[in-house]
Amino acid sequence: MFSRMVKEKSRSSALKVALEVLGSLLVVFLLLGCGNSGGGGGGGGEEDVCPETNLDIAVCDPTGGPFSLIIDNQFFPLDVGTQLVLEGVEDGETIRVEITVLDETEDVAGVTTRVVEEAEWVDGELAEISRNFFVQAPDGTVCYFGEDVDIYEGGVVVSHEGEWRAGENGNLPGIFMPSIPDIGMVYSNEFAPDVAEDQAEVIALGEEIDVPAGTFDDTLTVEECNPLEDAERDIKVFVRGIGIAIDGATELLP
Repeated sequence: MFSRMVKEKSRSSALKVALEVLGSLLVVFLLLGCGNSGGGGGGGGEEDVCPETNLDIAVCDPTGGPFSLIIDNQFFPLDVGTQLVLEGVEDGETIRVEITVLDETEDVAGVTTRVVEEAEWVDGELAEISRNFFVQAPDGTVCYFGEDVDIYEGGVVVSHEGEWRAGENGNLPGIFMPSIPDIGMVYSNEFAPDVAEDQAEVIALGEEIDVPAGTFDDTLTVEECNPLEDAERDIKVFVRGIGIAIDGATELLP
C-alpha cells in the first residue's frame, strides 16, 4: 500500500551495503518509536481510528418498518413546532444553531420522513442551513435518512457539501438514536460512503450538565467520530424529554 537485487561485490562493498542497510533499519526503528505516543503495542494511535460499530443499522432498512412520523424517542423527541437554540464560542467565533422540527415531510428511499431544519450562524453571519430527514422505527430507534445542505458565504449558497440521501449512490439510513441507549453502543449515524460516515458511541448515562437552559442529570452522552476527518471526535449530550443540550462548543439556551 499505504525488489531489490544484490550482486556479489568485494568485501568492502559488502560492508558498505551492510552499514547502509543497518542505518536504514535504525531510522525506521526510530520513526516507529516516535509514532507510538506513549504506551506499548504496535501500530498507530487508537485516537486515529473510529471504534467498530456494534449496532446493526438493519433496524432502519427502508424495506422494513412500518416507520412512524411520531418521533417520541426518550432522548430525541421531535414534536412538530419544537425549536432548540444552542450557542457557544469556538476558535474565537460565536456559533449559534437553531434546530426546528418542521410541519413538513420528505419521501426518501420510499419512506415518508420528518423534516428537521438546522441553521447555523458564525459571528452573526449565516453559514449553513440543512434539512434533515428522520423517522422512527417500530422499536423506537430514530433513523436518519439523510440531509440536504446549503452552505453560505456572504449570503449566497456556495456549496452543498456533505448532503446525502438514503437509497442513492449506495447510501443507507443510519441510526441517530437507539431505542434504549446503553454505554458501549457504537453505531453509524450516517452511511454515505466517502460523503458522510459519522458514527457515535454512548460513553455516559446520567452525567450532570449545567447549561444556560438549566441543570440536568437525566442525560445521555455520546462521542461522535468522523472517519473521513482523521477520526475527528466531538461530544454531544442529550437530555431525556428535551433532546440535544450540548453539541461540541454550543449549549442549549433557555
